[in-house]
Amino acid sequence: MTTYQVGYFVGSLSSTSINRVLSHALIRLAPPDLAFAEIPIGNLPLYSPDHDADFPPEATALKEAIGRSDALLFVTPEYNRSIPGALKNAIDWASRPWGRNSFHHVPAAVIGASIGQIGTAVAQQSLRGVLSFCNARQMTAPEAYIQYSPDKFAPDGEVTDESTAAFLRDFMAEFREHLARVLTVIPRENL
Repeated sequence: MTTYQVGYFVGSLSSTSINRVLSHALIRLAPPDLAFAEIPIGNLPLYSPDHDADFPPEATALKEAIGRSDALLFVTPEYNRSIPGALKNAIDWASRPWGRNSFHHVPAAVIGASIGQIGTAVAQQSLRGVLSFCNARQMTAPEAYIQYSPDKFAPDGEVTDESTAAFLRDFMAEFREHLARVLTVIPRENL
């Protein structure tokens, strides 16, 4: 059985991030042939084109981590009706320098949680626009706007609400099918 390497981004830098809890839940509920590695974003300096000729080590490590991934999963909160600055900064680093975009043809999915009823819907649409420009091969359905509450998620990522667990399990199964289809047409080693 083939094991797919999935790099995942948690858009929040908070030590109490509910999206980090969601990422742990997704990993628990994912098909067994997906292996996960978080791609850290908190140590990146702010992107500037001045660095395009000589990337700092943190940005080089980011691009290498994406390069080792068969697919990417973005788990993001919503800040002021958009994506967090740290996540946008990481995307800017990874998509540069011009002509060396690390997201080109990479299978990707977007999900997020908030305590509000719209569960990061606006942030996800913003992120989808950025990923479209970066030419990532996005899973467009099912969309997943998760309303977080402690009665549904344990701190370790265990999902205690069965309907939520079933939805997330289906989301991850669909993500697995999406990445397999994309990689069949556009294998990562050809990029």
